[in-house]
Amino acid sequence: MSTTSTRAAWARIISLLPSRTDLLEVRRDPRRDLLAGLTVAIVALPLALGFGVSSGLGAEAGLATAVVAGALTAVFGGSNLQVSGPTGAMTVVLVPIVGQHGPGGVLTVGLMAGMLLVALAVLRAGKYMRYVPAPVVEGFTLGIACVIGLQQIPNALGMGTPEGDRVLVVAWRALQEFAASPNWTAVGFALAVATVMLTGARWRPTVPFSILAVIAATVVASLLDLEAAAPIGDLPAGLPAPSLSFLDPGTLGSLLAPAVAVAALAALESLLSASVADGMTVGQRHDPDRELFGQGLANIAAPLFGGVPATGAIARTAVNVRTGANSRLAALVHAAVLAVIVFAAAPLVSQIPLAALAGVLLATAIRMVEVGSLKAMTRATRSDAVILVLTAVATLALDLVYAVIIGLLVAGALALRAVAKQARLDQVPLDRGDHSAEEHTLLAEHIVAYRIDGPLFFAAAHRFLLELSEVADVRVVILRMSRVMTIDATGALVLKDAVQKLGRRGILVLASGIRPEQRQVLHSVGTLELLRHDGREYATTPEAIHAARDHLETAGLLPVLPEKTSSKTTTGISEEPVT
Repeated sequence: MSTTSTRAAWARIISLLPSRTDLLEVRRDPRRDLLAGLTVAIVALPLALGFGVSSGLGAEAGLATAVVAGALTAVFGGSNLQVSGPTGAMTVVLVPIVGQHGPGGVLTVGLMAGMLLVALAVLRAGKYMRYVPAPVVEGFTLGIACVIGLQQIPNALGMGTPEGDRVLVVAWRALQEFAASPNWTAVGFALAVATVMLTGARWRPTVPFSILAVIAATVVASLLDLEAAAPIGDLPAGLPAPSLSFLDPGTLGSLLAPAVAVAALAALESLLSASVADGMTVGQRHDPDRELFGQGLANIAAPLFGGVPATGAIARTAVNVRTGANSRLAALVHAAVLAVIVFAAAPLVSQIPLAALAGVLLATAIRMVEVGSLKAMTRATRSDAVILVLTAVATLALDLVYAVIIGLLVAGALALRAVAKQARLDQVPLDRGDHSAEEHTLLAEHIVAYRIDGPLFFAAAHRFLLELSEVADVRVVILRMSRVMTIDATGALVLKDAVQKLGRRGILVLASGIRPEQRQVLHSVGTLELLRHDGREYATTPEAIHAARDHLETAGLLPVLPEKTSSKTTTGISEEPVT
């Protein structure tokens, strides 16, 4: 790498690091940030435990992720209000990785995904988030909610986790085991916690009912000594020392595809969460590239402490904003409070019933579904409804990354179809210019003018060729191209083919108003040279009509008129047709 490239790379990395402005923001109103951070930590604790259990690596992995990733993204991320940690969407992706490669594979995938996120930040890839359509986002959010809910069925029924890496299969097996040997105690805990959370959120949205419900369930299970309410199990008091023992160089090749999937999801969910935070505030704007950089560092560090891949968490970020956070200090306080809990209260946390955590995540899944947004999206257009439903079904049946890819492909295809329909080939009246009524009538008998509107690209080009090939028996066709928005190689080739086919029928094709930015593609496939043959390409339509009349005079189809001055035929006449 050259010295200039190295300096540019270092300058890019330095631009992604924290700045003096961040420190000034932290000093603005620390009291509100401290209160917001404490509130978010209380909300995040049961979620971190639940998502850690759901991932297959245990509650301690969720706590380690919340502490390490939460702190690093608070410092290095691109949003002042983002709160990061383990999320339900990431859990959906991690479960099959655990099934295929074990805990070590998940930690290795997280480390690789973090490196990919840092690379994306350096390459300025954050801006491409804007190209993800809203129906795709709504669809995979709905799908994630369904998957999270299904993942909780085994613990909510007190059945443990049956074998299988497909959530539908696992949920069905858990239902079969429950039917054979019901555990109504676990069901009661799960339903009670979920009900308290859902009803409490409507009654007092600012009160952290999730932690209150979990505490109550833990106290009841301990006092009554309910064996059916299985607890989380022993948690280590503190974070494990950093370790690379989980890395197996021989598996790196097979883990590359899962790492790409995790990195893509982390980027998508984190940037979406940061955008939501911006929309909930006035004056806050996140830096997408810096957000990717912070998430990358978090995902590199979290596996070293036994954590799982992390993303920005929409639910926790929303709580952070609603409770008055102003700066990164709130997210940093959230991570510090969770760290204190890990070191000081691990024995108490280990007594929380798994069914209670299942209830927390069931309520979270239900709250993820915005019924109003779904109704609005499905009523917008038929295409939006198709994209939303297809993405949700693919999330449930396949996995989240495939679902997003499928959603994007379908959205792109439908968008191309809609844009292609905008391309039109309309016959327009000839400009009268300075011709008399009699002359104009004679010209109209032998000349037809078409105006091409919209994009002339591969999705619309062949329909254009079909329409143009059906031109009636005339001697000259004038193509008015000033309203062509864009043209690609396919469109240019189809135009060339149409000109050649009409030429074989003895019809001369003249073009006018070709835009400068479209000349390169027309030139590359030989269309421009074909149109320029014998002077068939003109700047304005009046010039093309004048050339067409000369052609008809030469062919003996029109009487030769006295010569007119060029100023009357080529100057001061609008490109638009006279109607």
